[in-house]
Amino acid sequence: MIYFLIAAVIFLLYAVFENFFLLVVRREKLGSGIKIVHLSDLHKRCFGEGNSRLCRKVRAEKPDIIIFSGDLVSRSIITLSNAEAALRELCEIAPVYMIYGNHEQSISAEMRGELEAMFERNQQIMLKNQHTTVNIRGRELKIYGLMEHYGVYKKNGGYRDLDVIDKAYVEEKLGKCPEGEVLLIAHNPFFGEAYAEWGADYTFSGHVHGGIVRLFGVAMLSPERKFFPKYAKGVYDFGGRKLLVSAGLGKLRLFCPPEIVVYEI
Repeated sequence: MIYFLIAAVIFLLYAVFENFFLLVVRREKLGSGIKIVHLSDLHKRCFGEGNSRLCRKVRAEKPDIIIFSGDLVSRSIITLSNAEAALRELCEIAPVYMIYGNHEQSISAEMRGELEAMFERNQQIMLKNQHTTVNIRGRELKIYGLMEHYGVYKKNGGYRDLDVIDKAYVEEKLGKCPEGEVLLIAHNPFFGEAYAEWGADYTFSGHVHGGIVRLFGVAMLSPERKFFPKYAKGVYDFGGRKLLVSAGLGKLRLFCPPEIVVYEI
Protein backbone atom coordinates (compact mmCIF):
# COMPACT_ATOMS: atom_id res chain seq x y z
CA MET A 1 0.00 0.00 0.00
CA ILE A 2 2.80 2.41 0.90
CA TYR A 3 4.45 1.86 -2.49
CA PHE A 4 1.19 2.63 -4.23
CA LEU A 5 0.87 5.89 -2.29
CA ILE A 6 4.46 6.86 -3.08
CA ALA A 7 3.87 6.13 -6.77
CA ALA A 8 0.64 8.16 -6.73
CA VAL A 9 2.39 11.14 -5.11
CA ILE A 10 5.24 10.99 -7.63
CA PHE A 11 2.74 10.82 -10.48
CA LEU A 12 0.76 13.80 -9.18
CA LEU A 13 3.90 15.87 -8.69
CA TYR A 14 5.03 15.04 -12.21
CA ALA A 15 1.61 15.90 -13.65
CA VAL A 16 1.73 19.31 -11.96
CA PHE A 17 5.32 20.20 -12.81
CA GLU A 18 5.14 18.92 -16.40
CA ASN A 19 2.75 21.74 -17.23
CA PHE A 20 5.51 24.24 -16.46
CA PHE A 21 8.24 22.45 -18.41
CA LEU A 22 9.19 24.31 -21.56
CA LEU A 23 10.81 22.15 -24.21
CA VAL A 24 12.60 23.43 -27.28
CA VAL A 25 11.87 20.92 -30.02
CA ARG A 26 13.67 20.97 -33.37
CA ARG A 27 11.93 19.59 -36.42
CA GLU A 28 12.27 19.78 -40.19
CA LYS A 29 15.96 20.67 -40.04
CA LEU A 30 17.19 20.87 -43.60
CA GLY A 31 20.58 22.51 -43.21
CA SER A 32 21.19 26.24 -42.96
CA GLY A 33 17.81 27.55 -44.03
CA ILE A 34 15.35 30.10 -42.70
CA LYS A 35 14.86 29.60 -38.98
CA ILE A 36 11.26 29.78 -37.79
CA VAL A 37 10.09 29.59 -34.18
CA HIS A 38 6.54 28.26 -33.99
CA LEU A 39 4.43 29.03 -30.91
CA SER A 40 0.78 28.25 -30.28
CA ASP A 41 -1.96 28.11 -27.66
CA LEU A 42 -0.49 30.10 -24.79
CA HIS A 43 -3.97 30.62 -23.28
CA LYS A 44 -3.54 31.69 -19.63
CA ARG A 45 -0.17 30.07 -19.04
CA CYS A 46 2.71 32.22 -17.79
CA PHE A 47 6.30 31.02 -17.96
CA GLY A 48 8.08 33.38 -15.60
CA GLU A 49 7.06 36.93 -14.82
CA GLY A 50 5.60 38.47 -17.96
CA ASN A 51 6.45 35.21 -19.76
CA SER A 52 10.12 36.09 -19.44
CA ARG A 53 11.25 32.44 -19.49
CA LEU A 54 9.36 31.79 -22.72
CA CYS A 55 10.82 34.87 -24.40
CA ARG A 56 14.34 34.12 -23.18
CA LYS A 57 14.25 30.67 -24.79
CA VAL A 58 12.87 32.09 -28.05
CA ARG A 59 15.53 34.82 -28.11
CA ALA A 60 18.27 32.22 -27.66
CA GLU A 61 17.18 30.57 -30.93
CA LYS A 62 17.77 33.79 -32.96
CA PRO A 63 14.86 33.11 -35.32
CA ASP A 64 14.35 34.90 -38.62
CA ILE A 65 10.60 34.99 -37.97
CA ILE A 66 8.16 33.86 -35.29
CA ILE A 67 4.83 32.27 -36.16
CA PHE A 68 2.05 32.18 -33.56
CA SER A 69 -0.75 29.93 -34.75
CA GLY A 70 -3.60 31.19 -32.56
CA ASP A 71 -5.00 31.17 -29.02
CA LEU A 72 -2.60 33.66 -27.51
CA VAL A 73 -5.33 34.07 -24.88
CA SER A 74 -8.29 32.09 -23.52
CA ARG A 75 -11.88 33.17 -24.00
CA SER A 76 -12.31 33.43 -20.22
CA ILE A 77 -9.28 35.65 -19.66
CA ILE A 78 -9.79 38.76 -17.54
CA THR A 79 -6.39 40.44 -17.94
CA LEU A 80 -4.11 40.64 -20.95
CA SER A 81 -0.98 41.74 -19.10
CA ASN A 82 1.00 38.49 -19.35
CA ALA A 83 -0.02 37.88 -22.95
CA GLU A 84 0.92 41.44 -23.92
CA ALA A 85 4.26 41.25 -22.13
CA ALA A 86 5.09 38.13 -24.14
CA LEU A 87 3.88 39.59 -27.41
CA ARG A 88 5.80 42.84 -26.93
CA GLU A 89 9.09 41.06 -26.28
CA LEU A 90 8.58 38.51 -29.06
CA CYS A 91 8.13 41.39 -31.50
CA GLU A 92 11.51 42.73 -30.37
CA ILE A 93 13.17 39.40 -31.14
CA ALA A 94 11.90 38.90 -34.70
CA PRO A 95 8.88 39.72 -36.89
CA VAL A 96 5.82 37.95 -35.48
CA TYR A 97 3.14 36.64 -37.84
CA MET A 98 -0.03 35.44 -36.17
CA ILE A 99 -3.69 34.57 -36.56
CA TYR A 100 -6.79 34.27 -34.44
CA GLY A 101 -7.55 30.90 -32.89
CA ASN A 102 -10.98 29.78 -31.77
CA HIS A 103 -10.54 31.48 -28.38
CA GLU A 104 -9.84 34.90 -29.89
CA GLN A 105 -12.94 34.42 -32.01
CA SER A 106 -15.11 33.62 -29.00
CA ILE A 107 -13.71 36.01 -26.40
CA SER A 108 -16.28 37.99 -24.43
CA ALA A 109 -17.59 41.25 -25.86
CA GLU A 110 -16.15 43.01 -22.81
CA MET A 111 -12.63 41.81 -23.59
CA ARG A 112 -12.80 42.04 -27.37
CA GLY A 113 -12.11 45.78 -27.44
CA GLU A 114 -9.16 45.35 -25.08
CA LEU A 115 -7.79 42.54 -27.22
CA GLU A 116 -8.01 44.60 -30.40
CA ALA A 117 -6.41 47.56 -28.61
CA MET A 118 -3.56 45.31 -27.50
CA PHE A 119 -2.91 44.25 -31.08
CA GLU A 120 -3.03 47.89 -32.17
CA ARG A 121 -0.33 48.77 -29.63
CA ASN A 122 2.08 46.06 -30.71
CA GLN A 123 4.03 45.30 -33.86
CA GLN A 124 2.84 41.81 -34.74
CA ILE A 125 1.55 41.14 -38.24
CA MET A 126 -2.00 39.87 -37.73
CA LEU A 127 -3.36 37.97 -40.73
CA LYS A 128 -7.14 37.58 -40.82
CA ASN A 129 -7.69 35.92 -44.18
CA GLN A 130 -4.86 38.10 -45.43
CA HIS A 131 -1.32 37.64 -46.65
CA THR A 132 2.02 39.39 -46.74
CA THR A 133 5.40 38.80 -48.35
CA VAL A 134 8.75 38.71 -46.60
CA ASN A 135 12.21 38.53 -48.15
CA ILE A 136 14.85 36.80 -46.03
CA ARG A 137 18.38 36.72 -47.45
CA GLY A 138 17.04 36.85 -50.98
CA ARG A 139 14.41 34.16 -50.41
CA GLU A 140 10.80 35.29 -50.80
CA LEU A 141 8.11 33.79 -48.59
CA LYS A 142 4.42 34.48 -49.05
CA ILE A 143 2.74 34.14 -45.65
CA TYR A 144 -1.03 33.65 -45.45
CA GLY A 145 -3.25 33.57 -42.38
CA LEU A 146 -6.57 31.72 -42.43
CA MET A 147 -9.34 32.52 -39.95
CA GLU A 148 -11.57 29.48 -40.05
CA HIS A 149 -15.31 29.70 -39.60
CA TYR A 150 -16.11 29.15 -35.92
CA GLY A 151 -18.42 26.29 -36.88
CA VAL A 152 -15.40 24.02 -37.31
CA TYR A 153 -14.82 24.31 -33.55
CA LYS A 154 -18.28 24.48 -32.02
CA LYS A 155 -21.80 24.58 -33.39
CA ASN A 156 -25.16 25.16 -31.68
CA GLY A 157 -23.38 24.97 -28.34
CA GLY A 158 -21.88 21.53 -28.95
CA TYR A 159 -19.48 19.46 -31.01
CA ARG A 160 -21.82 17.54 -33.31
CA ASP A 161 -21.96 18.01 -37.08
CA LEU A 162 -19.17 20.55 -37.14
CA ASP A 163 -18.36 22.38 -40.35
CA VAL A 164 -15.52 21.20 -42.56
CA ILE A 165 -12.91 23.00 -44.60
CA ASP A 166 -11.98 22.01 -48.13
CA LYS A 167 -9.84 23.54 -50.86
CA ALA A 168 -12.76 25.61 -52.15
CA TYR A 169 -13.26 27.17 -48.71
CA VAL A 170 -9.59 28.12 -48.43
CA GLU A 171 -9.64 29.55 -51.94
CA GLU A 172 -12.78 31.55 -51.13
CA LYS A 173 -11.05 33.12 -48.11
CA LEU A 174 -7.54 33.52 -49.46
CA GLY A 175 -7.80 33.43 -53.23
CA LYS A 176 -5.84 31.05 -55.43
CA CYS A 177 -2.54 29.91 -54.07
CA PRO A 178 0.23 31.89 -55.78
CA GLU A 179 3.42 30.63 -57.35
CA GLY A 180 6.50 30.54 -55.18
CA GLU A 181 7.09 29.46 -51.60
CA VAL A 182 3.88 29.71 -49.55
CA LEU A 183 3.50 29.44 -45.78
CA LEU A 184 0.00 29.17 -44.34
CA ILE A 185 -0.98 29.72 -40.70
CA ALA A 186 -4.23 27.91 -39.89
CA HIS A 187 -5.17 27.19 -36.28
CA ASN A 188 -7.07 23.95 -36.87
CA PRO A 189 -4.88 21.10 -38.21
CA PHE A 190 -7.68 18.65 -38.95
CA PHE A 191 -7.97 19.99 -42.49
CA GLY A 192 -4.32 19.48 -43.40
CA GLU A 193 -5.22 17.78 -46.67
CA ALA A 194 -7.26 20.81 -47.76
CA TYR A 195 -4.42 23.21 -46.95
CA ALA A 196 -2.01 21.09 -48.96
CA GLU A 197 -4.47 20.75 -51.84
CA TRP A 198 -4.84 24.55 -51.87
CA GLY A 199 -1.08 24.71 -52.37
CA ALA A 200 0.60 25.69 -49.08
CA ASP A 201 4.15 24.35 -48.91
CA TYR A 202 4.13 24.61 -45.11
CA THR A 203 1.07 24.96 -42.89
CA PHE A 204 1.53 25.92 -39.22
CA SER A 205 -1.22 24.79 -36.83
CA GLY A 206 -1.92 24.16 -33.15
CA HIS A 207 -5.27 23.84 -31.35
CA VAL A 208 -5.10 20.16 -30.34
CA HIS A 209 -2.61 20.65 -27.47
CA GLY A 210 -0.80 17.54 -28.62
CA GLY A 211 -3.83 15.44 -27.78
CA ILE A 212 -4.01 16.74 -24.18
CA VAL A 213 -2.94 13.33 -22.85
CA ARG A 214 -0.42 11.23 -24.77
CA LEU A 215 0.13 7.57 -23.98
CA PHE A 216 3.01 5.80 -25.73
CA GLY A 217 3.14 8.73 -28.15
CA VAL A 218 -0.54 8.46 -29.09
CA ALA A 219 -2.83 11.50 -28.78
CA MET A 220 -5.83 10.68 -26.62
CA LEU A 221 -8.28 13.59 -26.88
CA SER A 222 -9.06 16.71 -28.90
CA PRO A 223 -10.68 19.94 -27.67
CA GLU A 224 -13.80 18.75 -29.51
CA ARG A 225 -14.01 15.76 -27.11
CA LYS A 226 -12.97 13.30 -29.84
CA PHE A 227 -10.72 10.39 -29.02
CA PHE A 228 -7.46 9.73 -30.86
CA PRO A 229 -7.36 12.94 -32.90
CA LYS A 230 -5.25 12.91 -36.03
CA TYR A 231 -2.62 15.57 -36.68
CA ALA A 232 -2.15 16.37 -32.99
CA LYS A 233 1.60 17.03 -32.87
CA GLY A 234 4.54 16.83 -35.25
CA VAL A 235 5.17 17.00 -39.00
CA TYR A 236 2.76 15.44 -41.50
CA ASP A 237 3.51 15.08 -45.20
CA PHE A 238 0.96 15.41 -48.00
CA GLY A 239 2.80 14.74 -51.21
CA GLY A 240 5.74 16.94 -50.22
CA ARG A 241 3.63 19.65 -48.62
CA LYS A 242 3.97 19.78 -44.86
CA LEU A 243 1.56 20.27 -41.97
CA LEU A 244 3.51 21.43 -38.92
CA VAL A 245 1.51 21.00 -35.71
CA SER A 246 2.65 22.42 -32.38
CA ALA A 247 1.50 20.84 -29.12
CA GLY A 248 1.32 24.41 -27.83
CA LEU A 249 2.09 25.98 -24.49
CA GLY A 250 -1.01 26.27 -22.32
CA LYS A 251 -3.93 24.24 -20.99
CA LEU A 252 -3.64 21.21 -18.72
CA ARG A 253 -1.83 18.26 -20.29
CA LEU A 254 -0.24 14.96 -19.38
CA PHE A 255 2.84 13.34 -20.95
CA CYS A 256 2.78 16.18 -23.44
CA PRO A 257 4.97 19.05 -22.19
CA PRO A 258 4.57 22.62 -23.47
CA GLU A 259 6.84 23.21 -26.45
CA ILE A 260 8.61 25.82 -28.50
CA VAL A 261 9.09 24.36 -31.97
CA VAL A 262 12.03 25.38 -34.13
CA TYR A 263 12.16 24.71 -37.87
CA GLU A 264 14.81 25.36 -40.46
CA ILE A 265 13.17 25.27 -43.88
